[in-house]
Amino acid sequence: MAIVTVRSLTLLMLPVFLQAVLSQDIPYYMHRCERDAADVNDCLRYAANKLAGYIRRGIPEIGIVDVEPVVVDEISIALGSGPDGYRASFRNIEAYGVSNLSIVNVRSDIDSMQFQMTIEIPKIKATAQYQSSGVLLLIQASGAGEYWGEYEGVKAKTYFKATPYQGDDGQTYLTVDQTKMDFSVKEIKMGVENIANQNAIIHAAMNLFINTNAQELLKEMKPQLRTKLTEHLHSFLQQLFDRIPVEQWLD
Repeated sequence: MAIVTVRSLTLLMLPVFLQAVLSQDIPYYMHRCERDAADVNDCLRYAANKLAGYIRRGIPEIGIVDVEPVVVDEISIALGSGPDGYRASFRNIEAYGVSNLSIVNVRSDIDSMQFQMTIEIPKIKATAQYQSSGVLLLIQASGAGEYWGEYEGVKAKTYFKATPYQGDDGQTYLTVDQTKMDFSVKEIKMGVENIANQNAIIHAAMNLFINTNAQELLKEMKPQLRTKLTEHLHSFLQQLFDRIPVEQWLD
């Protein structure tokens, strides 16, 4: 009777023991999903948000310490044509608030390792070094100074495709083959400050024009900005997948 009881207890405890052993392979910042589960996309969304929360604070174990600011080297815009057309460049762009993102939707094809994510960011603040030339609002708008921008209600749609390979440790890792993204911004405030040799009236007129036409200016910036941000996304995803094996987030 005692033998039967011990065997019965052993059988009862075996699943718990196996789960404990398996869970040791999953770091604290990860959540593993069943690849064949009907709700795998919801699970991946939960896992991605969990990981994003820890990335925000830093994960030194995988080399992630400071994720902000997101830095873009330079973008430029052109309004109008000819020698008097308005030209502006923005250098050393630093964006803060990107890490406060939430993944609100995930679509996946696990077999082909293709993923689509919809991301929302409440607010991004950006600063840059600003330089312009040409005519704006019938006035000479050449100068250099500091740009600032506040972007609220940011929504991004991202896509990436990856190829699995076996690492030296026997686990499966991913090479990111393709990355795409697009984004929209609900509300924008922006302006320029500390423009050298510019009087207060011209300065106020420029900032009024910039804020009144913020969406149009963003539209002009968008192709370059999208390219730069896609490059950042691709690089960051590759950094993650170089350090996080598939076995830690897919079963």
